[in-house]
Amino acid sequence: MTILSPREYAGDVSSTRVYVARLAGCAVFDPLGDRVGRVRDVVVSYRTTGAPVVVGLTVEIPGRRRVFLSINRVVSIRPSQILTTGIINMRRFEQRGGEVRVFAELIGRSMDFRDGSGSCVIEDVAIESDANGQWDVSQLYLRRAKAATLFGKGQTVFAQWEDVTPSGATGESQSAEHLIAAYSELHPVDLAASILDLPDDRRIEVAEELSDERLADALEEMPETEQIEILAGMDDERVADVLDNMEPDDAADLLAQFPSDRSEQILDLMDPDEADDVRFLLSYAPDTAGGLMSTEPLIVSAETTVAEGLAMIRRNEITPAMAASICVTLPPFESPTGRFLGIVHFQRMLRHPPQTQLGTIMDSGAEPLLDDAPLGEIARTFASYNLVSLPVVDDQQRLVGVVTVDDVLDHMLPEDWRNPYYENERTNGA
Repeated sequence: MTILSPREYAGDVSSTRVYVARLAGCAVFDPLGDRVGRVRDVVVSYRTTGAPVVVGLTVEIPGRRRVFLSINRVVSIRPSQILTTGIINMRRFEQRGGEVRVFAELIGRSMDFRDGSGSCVIEDVAIESDANGQWDVSQLYLRRAKAATLFGKGQTVFAQWEDVTPSGATGESQSAEHLIAAYSELHPVDLAASILDLPDDRRIEVAEELSDERLADALEEMPETEQIEILAGMDDERVADVLDNMEPDDAADLLAQFPSDRSEQILDLMDPDEADDVRFLLSYAPDTAGGLMSTEPLIVSAETTVAEGLAMIRRNEITPAMAASICVTLPPFESPTGRFLGIVHFQRMLRHPPQTQLGTIMDSGAEPLLDDAPLGEIARTFASYNLVSLPVVDDQQRLVGVVTVDDVLDHMLPEDWRNPYYENERTNGA
């Protein structure tokens, strides 16, 4: 067993030894130099004796597919890039018995030293190729259990696989911390896919450790079934905090899946303003304009200038679909507003001087949707006029929200559209 400082660990990379944590997100190239995807994990298989052997990689290719790349198809592995023979099986990755994903299942696992010197947590795993080109787990980078040190952290050490054995402790919290740190830079869509790719128990651990905002972002990109599974075991206060960070229409869709009594309890715990928006949306049928809309459109008066309108849509929190147009109404300027006057598309704002008033350039001919308009009518309107957003008004012509094209697609596509259909079989020789 070798005691090693983090600085020494950072520099300990040989030509044939690579640490898995450095491969996360690493680009995969074919022989012509074209990038075919990014590494998401390393798959190893346990053996009766000795360290696990690497059987392949999970690679994310365009379309967010997770496919299996056999180690036999890998020409070289480096921390910055991986070269392949160019032949990749496009079938969806399906984990087999005896296989372990290092990043998702091994890093963060609690272990005990066989010499009785205490427990530790796996912080990284080194894989190394032998003379025959076979890759095995060669070393573990471990952190001992917290001791009375100056910084309250355990000592870091290197050890062979044979030096440790799985601990009776679960190490769940530490495991989740490692994954969350690695997920910190992921886009919400990729974060959701990564969470759903975890084993069920690890999925819940990670969700519980994520911040309310990050968990809300991820849930908005998941099918409703998985949303419910993740939130079902959380207490009502945590669920309310997460829903406060979601878009009101997404929060309403999610709450609609809960039993009515629990749904009302959660609403009572939410921020009053957010809860009011969600209750308002829940009053509509889910497949109507009122059920699909967001209650937070961009609303201005007719006297607002182009410069002011462009400043509104530049805000980071405004989605591209929502920024496509600004709604012009009479006061008050919060939903439900005064009478709806028209919309101004952002392209039209770009064609006029900054001091131009929006009321003079709005598209008054654009017909808004009634809040009880059915899904079919909404889809036909979007398709007919090539729009990305449409205002929604009530029977008094007051603006109550806006429907964006992504809201329509979410309800028209099959429930499992986020998980494209792939064949369920793969072969290690692929």
